[in-house]
Amino acid sequence: PAATSILKRQKQLRRKNVRFDQVTVYYFARRQGFTSVPSQGGSSLGMAQRHNSVRRYTLCEFAQEQEVNHREILREHLKEEKLHAKKMKLTKNGTVESEEADGLTLEDVSDDDIDVENVEGDDYFFLQPLPTKRRRALLRASGVHRIDAEEKQELRAIRLSREECGCDCRLYCDPEACACSQAGIKCQ
Repeated sequence: PAATSILKRQKQLRRKNVRFDQVTVYYFARRQGFTSVPSQGGSSLGMAQRHNSVRRYTLCEFAQEQEVNHREILREHLKEEKLHAKKMKLTKNGTVESEEADGLTLEDVSDDDIDVENVEGDDYFFLQPLPTKRRRALLRASGVHRIDAEEKQELRAIRLSREECGCDCRLYCDPEACACSQAGIKCQ
């Protein structure tokens, strides 16, 4: 028998490993992150080391699932905006204290108050920072009972250190006194 080409064998292997007719989604439980620095303080969000479920979709099913998920995210975002607007109205743009405003929650915003269908959804689907309380609630809802408080302090120190960048050079750089030069980077 004739020996098969190495190139043909590689093509056959690739064909078996890559499929373009389905989407495989791995789902992971939320955990405290320890890998990112949220801009608003508090602890970071992460995911478990191993996935807890797998789901396979056809391309069409996946597109439909994404559409449903995006609509739900948009609905929640619009409800949060409406809640914020109601609180601002009750507190005269935050200048007056209001017990009524303090007591408002997302449940006080009716689905009738928002119009998901007439909003351009593409503007909303980029990563947006989550407030500290929301991240904490997500962790608790995912079964994280004890949030490591040390991470909060470490992240605060990192945020503070990022505020101070560059060096103290003015007009000219003195390499012996320049923190940038000593770090091996161009003078900032």
